[in-house]
Amino acid sequence: MKVRANQAGVPWLEIIPDECLDPILVDRFPVEWARRQGVLPIRYNGRLALLTSDPHDFTRLQEAEVLLGCELLLVATDPSQVKEAIDRCYVRRDDRAEDFLRDLQATGKDGAVIAPIRGGEDLLRAAEEAPVIQLINLILLEAVKARASDIHFEPFENRLKIRYRIDGILYEQSSPPKQMEKALVSRLKVMARMDIAEKRLPQDGMTRVRIGEREIDIRVSTVPVAEGERVVLRLLNRENSLLPLEALGIPERIQTTWSRLLRCANGLVIVSGPTGSGKTTTLYAALSGLDTLRRNILTIEDPIEYQLPHIGQIQVHPKIGLTFAVGLRHLLRQDPDVILVGETRDRETADIALRAALTGHLVFTTLHTNDATSAVLRLTDMGIEPFLLAAALRGVLAQRLVRRLCPECCRIVSADAETVRRLGPGGLSLIGTPIAWPVGCANCREGFRGRIGLFELMPADPSLQDILRGGQGQVRELRRMAVEKGMVTMLDDGIDKIRHHLTTVDEVVFALNQTDDG
Repeated sequence: MKVRANQAGVPWLEIIPDECLDPILVDRFPVEWARRQGVLPIRYNGRLALLTSDPHDFTRLQEAEVLLGCELLLVATDPSQVKEAIDRCYVRRDDRAEDFLRDLQATGKDGAVIAPIRGGEDLLRAAEEAPVIQLINLILLEAVKARASDIHFEPFENRLKIRYRIDGILYEQSSPPKQMEKALVSRLKVMARMDIAEKRLPQDGMTRVRIGEREIDIRVSTVPVAEGERVVLRLLNRENSLLPLEALGIPERIQTTWSRLLRCANGLVIVSGPTGSGKTTTLYAALSGLDTLRRNILTIEDPIEYQLPHIGQIQVHPKIGLTFAVGLRHLLRQDPDVILVGETRDRETADIALRAALTGHLVFTTLHTNDATSAVLRLTDMGIEPFLLAAALRGVLAQRLVRRLCPECCRIVSADAETVRRLGPGGLSLIGTPIAWPVGCANCREGFRGRIGLFELMPADPSLQDILRGGQGQVRELRRMAVEKGMVTMLDDGIDKIRHHLTTVDEVVFALNQTDDG
């Protein structure tokens, strides 16, 4: 194709730079037409051009010239580059739910039409769909572009409130007319294959949408409230969750020890933290780094967030008797080398997981505790014998998430005593140090973009195992002993990230105090 382009005197592009893509140019081009014909209008060297994989495609060139009303230069590239450029360009279009709602109310077309769901439909298309479907697609697309993790549909007496959770914070969006509420909820239920006639009981469902070649899984939950049904959508973006360990923000000195724990042949490894602290992302990153070709890796989860290649994953179904304990018991008959238990919730699950770790399996699990040493206390409070825990435990990783400062707009200031005093004695080392402050720009939200983890790792070395064997009375000495032996606490990690302008004092204080039991 490159040779043909050179022979025809048509410019050839190996890659399509962002400056060539102009969302305004595609306003008259339905995305289905662009994909079907394999062409895209672009800007090339100050001229309008038509990107194609066929340097002799003069028919499509003439059609595009009629649509745009001007002459176009023909530019050729590989077919995969055309396809990728089309998706990038249409995603960048400034189609907003707010503008759509304004047009909808102006034309009086806010009636409800529910169309049948097509598997994994593309959010970039459907300009010809019914208003309700268009609005849902715009809301989903807008949320994905804003990096939202959840979408809330909250009914009240006179309005339907929509909020996006971005970087852990809820932000209110434009509200659709109240009369569209039932149609919107019904559409979401149809997408998730739920019972649209059942409005009295909570329901859960799953659906999948596409943005070009990118797939987004969506978990849908509905509950009846006083003014209707409340719907929450969890957007499971594979690109954001299946991250390598290096991208999680684990400090190098912790990552070295953590990597050593992942190479253990057996034992129990715990990841602890409150809900929404990124425990699943950390465990998926850990499993993705293991040798899946030579080791049998099995998981039992509730729910399965993402399907991992070469790993067997079981979904918990308590209603039919498939609990963590029951599933884990059967997993042990599948000749596993590595087992992931999504969450240890009770004595029975903890006991089976512990015995699996003692009988030659490497077991990963999560606990909802405030710090690394609290995970040990939680297991002993469940009734686990301290001497068994001492023999099985290999380490505990505790974590939190804080918002990451936008590097484009953050302002550097000198840390004063009043600002850092809230961090405790450890924060005093920051006095006079340059630290960053959020400002806000077009590339971020309130001065933040994305999140990063705060971590602390307590490896179970012989001295800590001796304390564990001493019983619950001595377990409370664990933290003091771990710190004396050089354990980097989450506060230490937070202070280090403040020093490197990755986050702020307010973020660290909020993350470490919001679940503090004192």
